[in-house]
Amino acid sequence: MLVPLFNTPRDYAWGSTTLLAELTGRTPSGAPEAEIWFGDHPGDPSVVGDGSGATLDVWLRRRGEPPLPFLMKLLAAGSSLSIQAHPSKEQAEAGFAREEAAGIARDAAERTYRDDNHKPEIIVAVSDVFRALVGLRPLAATRRLVAALGDGPGPSALASHLQGDDEAAALRATLEWLLSGQAQVEVDGVIEAVGSASDPEFAAEFALLRTIAADFPGDPGVVVALLMNLVELRRGEALFAPAGVLHAYQDGLGVELMAASDNVLRGGLTPKHIDVPELLRIVDTTPAPAPVVIPEDGVFDVGMPDFALTHVVVDGEATATATVTGPAVALAVRGPVSVRGSRSAAVGLVAGTAVFADAEEGVLTFSGAGEVFLAQPGAH
Repeated sequence: MLVPLFNTPRDYAWGSTTLLAELTGRTPSGAPEAEIWFGDHPGDPSVVGDGSGATLDVWLRRRGEPPLPFLMKLLAAGSSLSIQAHPSKEQAEAGFAREEAAGIARDAAERTYRDDNHKPEIIVAVSDVFRALVGLRPLAATRRLVAALGDGPGPSALASHLQGDDEAAALRATLEWLLSGQAQVEVDGVIEAVGSASDPEFAAEFALLRTIAADFPGDPGVVVALLMNLVELRRGEALFAPAGVLHAYQDGLGVELMAASDNVLRGGLTPKHIDVPELLRIVDTTPAPAPVVIPEDGVFDVGMPDFALTHVVVDGEATATATVTGPAVALAVRGPVSVRGSRSAAVGLVAGTAVFADAEEGVLTFSGAGEVFLAQPGAH
């Protein structure tokens, strides 16, 4: 069965005021529009376009189908999201059980584990440029960046914490120091130094840090961001954030696909609860280049059983096909595109609209002129 899916944008403060409206051909309202969810996640399930008015979670239950293992989103960032990391499956199960036993309400502000699932995620740039901070930069480069801040008390204290041969241990200790609440004077000193720093190697990083510092004055997360890789994706390129990897999307439009979970451990740039001990327990502080993913034949393979992502492009002449082996969501980012299944009539899509396909459709055929991202469970 093929059935259209609909949803409305979520108005998180970091959302763009223009990107989603431009994609869907609407006049911008002037309010931030951050995400449109396509899936059955109870936080904001899509509405099924079969005339019933049912949401996808209810619709699937009525058909005796299990929940989707993934959630697909259009994400439009106008400013930095919170710095965050997600737990592994094992960590999520243990943390959820621990908080359930403690009697912490699942919607409590101080709750960390709202379900027992992991939340690896991939995001593909749809805008010409999508900027993100992801992973911790190798320390040799970070030490050069800190040196460019000068020798004031704040930068000097930061530099001293970044010493040692064990880079992961030095970064973990630095994160603990920054987020402890005991380093505000030093944090303020680093932020002040960033305001006038100049170095050709880190010009883009300093420009971004100044923007973040203006949006989050005095936030220790500004200095956490200083430790992270800055990545500028071009359209069609992707980032993968596995368990434990710090990340914070900055600006641009992308298609995001993740395991169906709401477990977030925050590390700054947010007024929300930061569980520092738990973040330090699950975060991976091994420095490494940013995990950029280049597709092969349109497939972004990150080895996740929860989801697989395929980019389908049609040019107005030839059709394209994709096999679905489980429940799938096809989301158009450029159109019009027609999607036809093995058992169902075609459904037309324009940019920003989606269709759900069950496994019985087997092969989907795409025609028209546009681009579609197809999400389904992974094969691993």
